[in-house]
Amino acid sequence: MKNIFLGLALLSVVSARPQTADEIIKKYADAMGGLENFKKVKTFKMSGNVNTQGMDLPITVQIINGSAVRTEVNIESMGQKVINVYKDGKGWKINPFAGATSATDLSAAELNDLKMQSFLANQLMDYKARNGKVELQGQEDVNGTKAFKIKFTGDNNKVTTYYINTTSFVPVKAVSTRDIMGQDTEVETYFGDVKDVEGLKFNTSLVQKISGQTFQEIHFDKLELNVPIDAKIFDKQ
Repeated sequence: MKNIFLGLALLSVVSARPQTADEIIKKYADAMGGLENFKKVKTFKMSGNVNTQGMDLPITVQIINGSAVRTEVNIESMGQKVINVYKDGKGWKINPFAGATSATDLSAAELNDLKMQSFLANQLMDYKARNGKVELQGQEDVNGTKAFKIKFTGDNNKVTTYYINTTSFVPVKAVSTRDIMGQDTEVETYFGDVKDVEGLKFNTSLVQKISGQTFQEIHFDKLELNVPIDAKIFDKQ
């Protein structure tokens, strides 16, 4: 009888042991379909709409996993496109609303942001391979959801804080500093609408806020893995 109670007591202690950042990240990766499975994907294409400044605009994102990414927002009413491209350490943009009417080189900050987007696996999920550091900073409530708070520091010392659901281990929020119109700005991104595509899970709804105010919402309704992508679309126009 003593052994039974001792066993139950030990089990209780083990169950109550605080989880480490590595354990949480592993569960997060597994919940989304597995890190190695994300790395196996060659190409990825997403399409949907972005709502910003009262406009609902078509958006397309095309990725060669780990190498290149092109995002394109079509402003049909004005006959304009906003294009951002990264490929193998270089990048360019066309943004008529920021004075870049022809292909212009990205800033260092913009280049780093796009480089991160060229990987299908999130940087937190694959932090060891990307020379990042992580720190578990406890738990917080995110709109009524309990979440683990994990600080990720990249090899360029840029910090992103991730909030991972304590039950499902899917991401619910991220906070980072981004270069917006030449200024470092703290952006909160809220994740939602998880969809399964060939065993991998993706957040198809992104709500981004600055100082608590929504400035952009993105909803993807079509996701395609390993589709043909013409490498020429990443060349500077």
